[in-house]
Order: sequence, then C-alpha cells, then structure tokens
Amino acid sequence: MSDIKIAKTLDAKHLSCPLPILKTRKAIAEIEIGEFLEVLSTDPGSVADFKAWTNSTGHELADRSIENEIYRYIIKRTK
Repeated sequence: MSDIKIAKTLDAKHLSCPLPILKTRKAIAEIEIGEFLEVLSTDPGSVADFKAWTNSTGHELADRSIENEIYRYIIKRTK
C-alpha cells in the first residue's frame, strides 16, 4: 500500500462502537473524493463495523491491518 497517500488520519483508539464509525463519517466528509482516510482503532468490533459501513456507504475499504492490537483501516472516499 506504499502508493497510497493518506489525506487525513483519524485516531479512534479507545473508543467503542458506534463512535469510531460516527467519527469516520465526519472525517471522510473533510477529504476530497479519491483521497484516503486512515483510521486507527482498538475496538475488535470495528472489523465488522468498517466492513459493513463501507459496503453501505459505497466508500472503498482499500486496506485493513492489525499490529499491537491497533486496527488500521485505509478508506478511499468514492463520493
């Protein structure tokens, strides 16, 4: 994913559902279409939440990883 340029990073660590999704919805509106939002979360439930949210909104979940119990999502704004 080295070719992806992150436009904005959202630190949603230590927040529980639905806060990471609510903050992501606000943050993605602050970047341009085609740009990438990085979201960091410590909530294990966020895996299913972000998959469902990107499916329902049409934004693209470009990458997902976990390291040291921190979930990292790269979301491309598509509209």
